[in-house]
Amino acid sequence: MLVALLPGDGIGPEVITQARRVLDALAIDGLVFEEALVGGAAYKATGHPLPADTLALAKRADAILFGAVGDPDCDALERHLRPEQAILGLRKELSLFANLRPATLFPELADASALRPEVASQIDMVIVRELNGDVYFGEKGMRKTATGKREGYDIMSYDEDEVRRIARVGFETAMARDKKLCSVDKANVLETSQLWRDVVIETHAEYPEVALSHMYVDNCAMQLVRNPGQFDVIVTGNLFGDILSDQASMCAGSIGMLPSASLDAAQKGLYEPIHGSAPDIAGQGKANPLATILSAAMMLRYSLGLPEQADRIEAAVAKALSGGARSPDLGGTHSTREMGDAVLAALT
Repeated sequence: MLVALLPGDGIGPEVITQARRVLDALAIDGLVFEEALVGGAAYKATGHPLPADTLALAKRADAILFGAVGDPDCDALERHLRPEQAILGLRKELSLFANLRPATLFPELADASALRPEVASQIDMVIVRELNGDVYFGEKGMRKTATGKREGYDIMSYDEDEVRRIARVGFETAMARDKKLCSVDKANVLETSQLWRDVVIETHAEYPEVALSHMYVDNCAMQLVRNPGQFDVIVTGNLFGDILSDQASMCAGSIGMLPSASLDAAQKGLYEPIHGSAPDIAGQGKANPLATILSAAMMLRYSLGLPEQADRIEAAVAKALSGGARSPDLGGTHSTREMGDAVLAALT
């Protein structure tokens, strides 16, 4: 089993190091790693954020463990050369269309949530986000209006097959949980969302056991704060899912706690924490590695077929938190390595 390690920029290498330590401690037979450059680090070394060698490795690998991309030094580059294009390119080239972002509040972190503890304690959901369409991949550009003013445009679009395949992932995820699916859109003003809603309703006929509801994205953002316990599985498009999953992370205590999986149709995936590269704290040992460690657990479960080892990692994270391990984002003083040490101690 080959895992491609793509640490990337900022705190990416720091958190990937801790996840690698945890995976090594499991001593899984046949598990090997190969590392490559990506993002700003790759651009500085090769002139491109997703070099051909890195893409080839990602295609060969059974799974990809990804750190983060983003480098202020690259902000002035042409868009196609910016670090963030690496992750978009990987999603497109590998057909990683389904993003799973679980948001669960560890009881020990109820005081770290921005919500009241009695509200935060309800959080236990999965956000299923479509990754290969929407405004991120639509036609975009800059142009001049008839009066000579600058105008930027980004086209949001989905075809029905794209919606149907992610809807099925949403329904399948709901079937494995509490059989409740909320589809989030903006069908009252967007034709793209009207198609989304129509196709989700059509697909529901394949999953009659699932209770399907619909919600506009602005109301969903409010309900995540007001009553997060009402959600079990949310399925939504690329733009809305990007925003809502980050909001859910803070409801659950910290963006440093949420893992994610980006899967293709055969369950090959790219696994990454949902936080960014955090250049303001890079190299200071302040980054929380738990989201990356939990992403490694998701990798074992979904792509490598090792659910028992995934369970061990998740239990170790819970035990480390119970023992008082807290990085600065959780109100503590543990360094990145000390957080890794705490998980390793709990694992053994």
